[in-house]
Amino acid sequence: MESFRLDLTAQVSSDDQTNVTRLAGKLTLETVHNFISAMRADPTPRLVLDMSGVSFLDSAGVGALVQIFVHRKAQGQTFALVALPRQSDAVMTVAGIKKFMPIYESVEQARAAAA
Repeated sequence: MESFRLDLTAQVSSDDQTNVTRLAGKLTLETVHNFISAMRADPTPRLVLDMSGVSFLDSAGVGALVQIFVHRKAQGQTFALVALPRQSDAVMTVAGIKKFMPIYESVEQARAAAA
């Protein structure tokens, strides 16, 4: 049986303004509940999700990303994705999400855009 696991490693900036969380594993129907719970609880003004460790993204994962994006926007907080792997980039393109969600190649680019 294939394992469905998503590890989240958060690194909050020294000024508590930015949380860069690295995702490792699969952002799928089996993992989105814990992902959404963790990300909705994040109080920092800026959230950057480093997607470089995501091995698979499905439509439930895309929906979870949109939900977090909308939730944070409603709270006056920002959100960005960085380092989308090829498969995740393709899914986001097909879903039409890349047109409205901030996506950067690196954490540094996301930080610079927020400055």
